[in-house]
Amino acid sequence: MNNLVQKIKNRWLIAASAVGVHASIGSVYAWSVFNKPLEAEFGWAKNEIAMTFSLAIVFLGLSAAVLGRFVEKNGPRKSGLVAGTFWGLGLIGAGFATLYGNLYLLWLTYGVIGGIGLGVGYITPVSTLVKWFPDRRGLATGLAIMGFGFGALAGAPVFNFLIEHIGIHQTFWIIGVAYMVIMYVSALYLEKPPEGWMPTGMAAAIDSGKKKIKRDISQLLANEAAKTMPFYGLWLIMFINISCGIALIYSASPLAQESIGLSAVEAAAVVGMMSLFNGLGRLGWASASDVLGRPMTYVIFFVLQIGAFALLPNIGSVILFQFVLYLILTCYGGGFATLPAYIGDLFGTKQLGAIHGYVLTAWSAAGLAGPQLIAYVRTTTGSYTASMYIFAAIFVVALIISLLMRNYVIKEHRRMILESEKEIEEEMVHEAI
Repeated sequence: MNNLVQKIKNRWLIAASAVGVHASIGSVYAWSVFNKPLEAEFGWAKNEIAMTFSLAIVFLGLSAAVLGRFVEKNGPRKSGLVAGTFWGLGLIGAGFATLYGNLYLLWLTYGVIGGIGLGVGYITPVSTLVKWFPDRRGLATGLAIMGFGFGALAGAPVFNFLIEHIGIHQTFWIIGVAYMVIMYVSALYLEKPPEGWMPTGMAAAIDSGKKKIKRDISQLLANEAAKTMPFYGLWLIMFINISCGIALIYSASPLAQESIGLSAVEAAAVVGMMSLFNGLGRLGWASASDVLGRPMTYVIFFVLQIGAFALLPNIGSVILFQFVLYLILTCYGGGFATLPAYIGDLFGTKQLGAIHGYVLTAWSAAGLAGPQLIAYVRTTTGSYTASMYIFAAIFVVALIISLLMRNYVIKEHRRMILESEKEIEEEMVHEAI
C-alpha cells in the first residue's frame, strides 16, 4: 500500500502544491503597495486603510482557529478549494468596493471574506506536509509556509504596475481571478499519506537500528493542549513576533520612502525583496531548527530583532537599511515556519492542524495591534522612529518567555530520558526473573 501511494503521490510535488497555495494567499503581504494609491484616490485616513489589512489578518487567525477541525476532517484538497474560493472572491469584491469608493465594502470583501480564505489556506497544507516528511519536520513546515513569505515577491511590483496602468479596481479583479485559478490547481494535488507512512530511507534506518524515532513531549488533542502553559507561551511569543513584524511589513513602502528617500517604484521593489527574505527565512530557519532545536531558534530570533529594531531608525545608508530590514523579515518568517514543528514537539501530531489554528489567533490579535499601533504613532509623532524603539523593547519580553520555554523543554526531555531508562531497567529485571 505504501509503495502504491508513493507512486501516485510524490511528496515533493505535494510540497510544490503547498507552496502554490501559500504563495497565492501570501500576496496579502504586498498590501502596503495599495496604501498611498487608496489614500490619494479616495482621501481615506491611514488608520482606515490600515483597518482593511488588519481585518484580513484578524479573520485569518479566527478562521484558522474555528475551521482547523474542518481542515483535519475534510482533508487538504477540499480545504484548499474552499480557501481559493474565499480569497478569490474577496479580491474580486475588493475591486467592486474600490470601483464605487466604498470603504466598508472593502473591509467586508478583502478583510472578512478574503481573510477567511487566508486562514483556511494557511493551515491546509501544514499538517499534511508534516506527515509526508516525518524524517525532517522542520524542513517540512518550512516548505509548507515558505510560499506565504514569497507571496509579495512577484505581487508587489505586479500590483504597482497594474495600479499605475489600469487602476485599482481592475487590479483587484485580475489578481482575484488569477489567484483563484492557481489555488484550485494546487489544491487538487494535495493529499494525506496513509497512517504511519514513512519514506523508504527512514523506515530502513529505523529497522536497522541506525535511527530512533524522536518522541514528542506529549500527544494531546487541541482542547487539551490549549489548557497548558506551553501553549500560552507559544501564543505570546508569536503575538509579539507577528505584531512587530507585520507592522513593519504594513508600513514598509512609506517607511522606505520617508526614511531614506526612495521613490514609490523603488519602495515597491524593496517590499518585493522583503517577501523574498521572508520566504527564505521560513525555509532556512525552520530547517536550521532541526539542528538547533526549536526553543533555541526562537531565542536567536528575539536577540537579533532587539538589536535590529533599535538600529533601524538611525540608518542613513540604503544598503544597510535593506540589510537590517531583510534580517528582521527572515526572523519574522522563520517564526511562522518553525511554529508547526514546535507544536508537534510539544503536543504531538494528533491534531496538529487544529492546535496550529488555535495558536494563530495570536495572528488575529497581532494583525489588529501591529498596524494600528504603528499608524497611530506615525500620525502622532510624524515619524516611524518611536515605534521602532517600542518594538525593540517589546522583544525583550519575548526573549524572556522564549528562555523560559527552552528551560521547560530541556526539563521535559530529561524526564523522558529518565523514564525511558527506568522502563529499560524494569524490563531487564523482568526478563532476569
